[in-house]
This record gives sequence, C-alpha cells and structure tokens, in this order.
Amino acid sequence: MVRLLGVVVLVVAAAGLLRWRRPAWYWLTFGVVVAIARVLVRYVSVMDACGLTVPPSRWRLAMARMVNRPVPESRPPRILRLRPTRTGLVLRLGLRPGQDAFDVAASCDRLRHSFAMYGVTSREVRSGVVELRMTGYDVLARVQMPATVDRMPMRVPVALREDGAVHFRDYRTTPHALTVGATKSGKSVYQRNLVAELAAQDVALVGIDCKQGVELFPLARRFSALADNPDAAADLLDALLAHMEGVYQVIRAEQRITADVPDAEIAADIWDLPDHLRPTPIVVLVDEVAELALYATKEEERRRDRIITALVRLAQLGRAAGIYLEVCGQRFGSELGKGITMLRAQLTGRTAHRVNDETSANMAFGDIAPDAVLAAIQIPANAPGIAVTGDSSGGWHGIRAPHTSMRQAVNACNRHAHRTPDLPGLAAFRLTAPVPVSLAKVPTQTGAESPSTA
Repeated sequence: MVRLLGVVVLVVAAAGLLRWRRPAWYWLTFGVVVAIARVLVRYVSVMDACGLTVPPSRWRLAMARMVNRPVPESRPPRILRLRPTRTGLVLRLGLRPGQDAFDVAASCDRLRHSFAMYGVTSREVRSGVVELRMTGYDVLARVQMPATVDRMPMRVPVALREDGAVHFRDYRTTPHALTVGATKSGKSVYQRNLVAELAAQDVALVGIDCKQGVELFPLARRFSALADNPDAAADLLDALLAHMEGVYQVIRAEQRITADVPDAEIAADIWDLPDHLRPTPIVVLVDEVAELALYATKEEERRRDRIITALVRLAQLGRAAGIYLEVCGQRFGSELGKGITMLRAQLTGRTAHRVNDETSANMAFGDIAPDAVLAAIQIPANAPGIAVTGDSSGGWHGIRAPHTSMRQAVNACNRHAHRTPDLPGLAAFRLTAPVPVSLAKVPTQTGAESPSTA
C-alpha cells in the first residue's frame, strides 16, 4: 500500500512539473486523457446550460404519449468526431434542426470555462456541421512549430495560431499583405521568419529598407534587388513596373485563344504558362512604408508621388505577373498623403502586432474585420510577436511567429543563395558585396575620442 501511494505521489508530482515546465508534454501524456473524459462526461449538461439544445420534436412527444413514457429531454448537437491533437481537441458537431452555427460561436467562451480548456474556437465546416477546436494550454506562450509542415510553392508557414493550427502565408490566395505594429512588437521577427521560409522557394526576393538596410541587407545573398533609401526605392519600383510589362507581353504571346483550346488552358497569369516559359515570381518586401511617403520639400513630394503611384500599380496589376507585395509599417493611415488609402485597399491580408493606439488597429482591420480591432489593442507589451491576422473575408485569428534570430535568417539565406534568380532588369540593384563603413564617419558623442584618432 505504501509503495502504491508512493507511485501515485510520484506520478502526480511528475504531472505537475510537466504542466509547469513543459505544458506540451503534459498535454500529450496526461492532459489529453483527462480532457476527453471531461468533455464526454459533461457534454450533455454543458450544452443544455449554454442553450445549445433543441426541444423534442412533435413526433417524439406524440410517441411518448402513446406509449405512456416520460417526456423526452432536449437534445444537444450530435458528436460526429472527437480527435485529439498535439495542442488540444477537435470536436466536430452535427447541428440539430433549428440550430445555427452562430449560436455555437457565441458560446465559445462559456464552453471554454465549462470544459476547463485554455481556448475554444468555432468554424462552420459545411451546412449543419460545426467544428470546435479546443486548446489545452497556451500554445502562443512558447511557439513550437510542428516537425512536419505541408509546404507548397508560394505557400509557407509563418506562425502558429491560437487554436494550435499552423498559419500559412499563401500568395496564390492572398497576393498582397499589410503588417503593422509598434516598435518592439515583433514585426521584424515576423518579417525575418517570412524571408527565411521564402528563401527555400523558387522565388525572387526584392527588398526596400529605408533604415539604411539594417533589417534586410544582412540577408542580401538571397535577394535579387535591394534599396536602402527612397531615391533608390523609386528607381527600383520603376524597374519592377518595366519587368511587369515584359511579363504581360509573354502572357499575351502564349494565351492560345484559338477555338479548339479549352477555356481552362487559356493563359491569364504566369501560373497558366508552361514551366519553361513561366517567369520567376517576385515578392517585394517594404520594411517601413512611412519612410517612402514622408516628404519635406517639393522635390521629395514629387518622389513620394512617384513611389506611391508605382506601389498602387503593382498592387493592382502585379498579381497576374507574379509580383506580390509585403508592406510593413508602424502606421498606415491617410495622414501619409494621397494614394495611401487606395494602396491599403489593395492589400488583402492584414496582420497587426501590438499597436500604440486604437486608430492604428482600425487602419488594419476597421474596414474588413471590426471585431479584430479590440483583440489587436489588447495585445500586452510584454508579449512581442503576438499578432492578429485577418483578410477580407472578415475572419481573424491570434498568431505568434516562432522567434527567428538574425543569425538564423542569415544562415537560411546563405544556405539557399544558389536559388537567387538573376533578373536582368533588376541587376543594377543587386548587392554583390558588403559595403564597408568607415568608423570615422560614425558620429560620436561630444567630448568622446574619435576612433580614427584614438
């Protein structure tokens, strides 16, 4: 008896230690069994308490009266499938006649408390079928991407969602995207992780980093073109427009619109072209869009109009030519001048890290997912990397990208440097060697000794 008690105490202590230090291990060893038992035992009473049951039908009441049986109880949704995952449970429900998927979504918070889960989200699979994704622990506290992820051309994993699923950046579905966030919010790490994933794809990377290139220039071996100031950015965008026009000429020459060609084979973008003629897709990363829109003189204003016009044209026309935009910035509002609102309207994907005010969150989600605005302004300052992502469908999720250091991103770009395509129209903007910087040109504090004279 003493030995059995000792074993029980040891198991309980191990479970408590795992839950504290390794919640994922605790979930896979102990938590999943307890959670499944809790859901199955409490299911009927919880659904009844949450108002997710329907009264018995008339024919059941009539049959009960005919055979002199008690009145049948209200029925909850049917459990179609209960599947454990590495982060929680997936519960698929079949709705009863008269029930609505919105009722289940509105009860997610009550279900979370009733089943003692960390989070519960709902989505409609098809008419009459709703899927509840339950997480057993805070998956965003320590992001661990799955060991095997289904990667596809122009579709890369960039973060983990709060329901435990992998968040993908799919350029074929969402060509252009906007990422906003305050300083130290994790925006640069998100961009770094995106570049590291894209480095392994057959894609050309083009960067515009007006912070003198401190974010993107260390990754230069994998970039086909880079610009570190607004003047160079204007010329680079003009070169991209010229490249886009050339791609459209290739598409027109290969449209094959004769009468005997099926509609599905008529080329309308680069993905309809045969492999030997398909141009390399291009992802354009703009690190800080405000630096391209600010101006102080008439000459800078003309340059600014030229840059914004080029970005708008790429956003409107670039998708079919295989040019995709990733625009980042701390703010992206109308105070940046004319054309900004038009550009923002073309950026379908929206990601907001921690912002300093509600207005910044409204710039990202106010016109597509108003519910996400509240979630974006509630991101704490001590949790960098947590973000809210959504698109024009109105749906949104909380995500967090795995921490990717600059060294990890540089190693990924160097490892895949052989994949960097040579684009003749952008050759003038490719960085072939690091630019030496003399320490004598670095400003020093007053009274400090200059390194060149020390």
